[in-house]
Amino acid sequence: MSLTELTIDRSKVPARLRYGATFSAASWYIDRHAAEGRGDKVAIEQAGTRVTYGELARRVGQTGNALLGLGLAPGDRMLMVVKDCPEFFHFFWGAIKAGIVPVPVSYLVRAKDLAFIIADSECRAVVYSPEFAAEVVPGLAAARTGARGLALEAEGGVLDDVSAAPSELETAPARPGDIAFWLYSSGTTGRPKGVPHRHRDMPATCEHYAVGILGLGEDDRCYSAAKLFFAYGLGNAMTFPLWVGGTAVLDERRPTPATTFETIETLRPTAYFGVPTLYAAQLQALDQVRAAAGGPARGTPGQGSPDLGSLRLCVSAGEALPPDLFRRWKAATGLEILDGIGSTEALHIFISNAPGHVKPGSTGRVVPGYEARVMNEDGTEVGPGEAGQLEIRGDSTTPGYWNRPELEGRTIVDGWLRTGDQYVRDAEGWFHYRGRADDMIKVGGIWCSPFDIEARLMEHPSVLEAAVVGREDDHGLVKPEAHVVLSAPLRETAGAPSAADALTAELVAHCQEGLPRYMYPRWIRFVAGLPKTATGKIQRFRLRSSSPLR
Repeated sequence: MSLTELTIDRSKVPARLRYGATFSAASWYIDRHAAEGRGDKVAIEQAGTRVTYGELARRVGQTGNALLGLGLAPGDRMLMVVKDCPEFFHFFWGAIKAGIVPVPVSYLVRAKDLAFIIADSECRAVVYSPEFAAEVVPGLAAARTGARGLALEAEGGVLDDVSAAPSELETAPARPGDIAFWLYSSGTTGRPKGVPHRHRDMPATCEHYAVGILGLGEDDRCYSAAKLFFAYGLGNAMTFPLWVGGTAVLDERRPTPATTFETIETLRPTAYFGVPTLYAAQLQALDQVRAAAGGPARGTPGQGSPDLGSLRLCVSAGEALPPDLFRRWKAATGLEILDGIGSTEALHIFISNAPGHVKPGSTGRVVPGYEARVMNEDGTEVGPGEAGQLEIRGDSTTPGYWNRPELEGRTIVDGWLRTGDQYVRDAEGWFHYRGRADDMIKVGGIWCSPFDIEARLMEHPSVLEAAVVGREDDHGLVKPEAHVVLSAPLRETAGAPSAADALTAELVAHCQEGLPRYMYPRWIRFVAGLPKTATGKIQRFRLRSSSPLR
C-alpha cells in the first residue's frame, strides 16, 4: 500500500481531497493504521468485546481471502444481512480489499423483499447473521438466482473458512471512481433502489462532515443508535471512527432509551448519533426518572438520571428535528443536538448545524465541500424565503441507480441530486425543512408544511410524536390530519367528557394559538406508533392510505 494514494490538505475549508491514479478505500480505512502506530489501539468495542486495529487488519485479510476461496471474484456483489458486530467490519472491508462489492441491506426486511434485492442486485452470495436465517433462507430460495448463503457461524459456517485463511492479502487495484460498495435506499415509498458508491465517496463524507463539521479526531469514540446497514449508521459507527483513528462503539440490540443509556454509561462514547424519534423517547424516559424521584418534568437531570457525561456531541438525522425537541434535550442534558440532512444517494450529511452554531428548527448550513440550491417547478433557483425542491451536489453523491435509468434521469441531472425535499433558505444561508415534495398540503389555496404543524404539536407536553398528512373533507377539500403518539395513556374520568375529545380540543387550540389559523389540524387520530423506514423516516403515504373519509 502507498500512502501517497490520497493526500489531504486541511489548511482550508472545505478539506481538499486529491487522489492518485489508483486508490482503494481499504488502504486508508484499514491498512494504514499499523504504519501510523495504532496496531494496539482499540478500533471496535462492544459489551464484552474489544478489537484492536491490528486484529482488525488481520481479520479483514483473512475474510477477503476466504471469500475469494469460496469462489467469489472481483466485481461480484455480496449482500450482507449482518447485525452491528465486528464481523460486519470484517466482511465489508474484506470484500472491498479483495475487489468484491459488499452490499449491506437492512436485517429488518422480510423474505419477499429480500428475494427482490437478491435478484435485483444479481449478487453471488448473501452473508448473514444466524438470527436472520428465518428470512434469509426463504429469501434465497424465492429469488432462484443460485446465490449462495453464508451463515456467520463458527461450526459449519463461513467463519470456519475465515479462521483457516491467511491474513496477508494484497489489496485489489482500484481507481477513485471505481465502485466500492452498494447500499439499498430504504425509501418512503416503493421498492428499494440499488445505490452504488465509489471508493472516493467515503473519504469525502469523512473529511467534509466528520472532520470539517464535527471535528472528530483520534480520541473520539463514536456510538450510533442508527445501525450500520444504512448510510447514516455506516458513517457514524464505521467510516468516521476508522478514518480518524478513533473507536467505534457498537450495540447489536434494538435501540431503546434503556439500551442507549446503558451503552453510553458503560462504554463512554464521546459522539452519539440518533434520530428524532429516539431522542423523543429518551426524553420521555428522563421525564419518568425525574417524576419518580420527585423532581420537575422537563427540567435538569435529577437523581437516577443516566450518566451522559462522556458525550461532547449529539447528532440527529433521518427526519427533521422539531425545535422543541432540541430545547428540551438541551435543558435536560446540557447538550445541543446537531440536526442535519443526508441521503443514501449522498452517503451522509450535506447540510448541518455545527457545534456552537445551531439555529433550532433549522437543518443548518451547507457542509463545506457540497453545494445546495432551492429550485422551483420550472427549474429556476428561488431566492431567500421562497420554498422549492432542494438539490445538492458534492464529491460523495452516487453516480446513478442500478437498473433504474428513468429514475436516474429524473433524479440526477448534470451532477445535481434532486432530493425530493421541500426547503426554504433564509438570507443568512440557513436551510429550513418544509416536508417532502409529495407531503406538502395545499389548504385554502396556500401551501403549508406538515413539519410546521408537527413541530407545534410536539411542543405540547402530552405529545411524544406527530405526523401530519392531507385528507379530503366532506366537500372534497384537503385539510391537515394529525396522527399523534401520546407520551402517556389517556385516562378517563367519571362524569367528565371523553379524555380523547378533551385532549383533541386542547391540541387544536394549541395549534391555532401558535400557527396561522388555516394550518391547524381538522382531525386528530391518537395512534400507538407511526410507520417508519429503517432509518426512522415517517412513511406518510401509509398514513394517507389509512385515513378513510368519515
